[in-house]
Amino acid sequence: MAMSCDPVGNLLLAKFSYDAGKDSCLILPASMVFWLLEHIPVNQNPNLRQPPAPPAITQQDWDDPTTPRALTVQCKEFPESIRMTFELDRKPGLVLLLNPSNVELMRQIMAHYHNDLMNLDA
Repeated sequence: MAMSCDPVGNLLLAKFSYDAGKDSCLILPASMVFWLLEHIPVNQNPNLRQPPAPPAITQQDWDDPTTPRALTVQCKEFPESIRMTFELDRKPGLVLLLNPSNVELMRQIMAHYHNDLMNLDA
């Protein structure tokens, strides 16, 4: 997983790599990022394994008109994963099952961009 902030500061582009070797992109509004930061638990496991190397995000990923925008997200926490179900604006929904190392990576990346994003819903 990799993320990149737009220059205006109201969107994050998230790129996910799957076990099958495929990548997909998703645009997350800043308001959703702030909500996720409030609700994603901080890792408490000192033995957490490092996630795989992230995919590269390119300008082509930002410019791709087929990249869907997340409208809503629902999260369900399990003992060894978090399931995130996204409703998208132009494709069928996306369901991600993230292991603890990817959840922590996502939380850290979103926290890194926290000051670059504008919370328009605040």
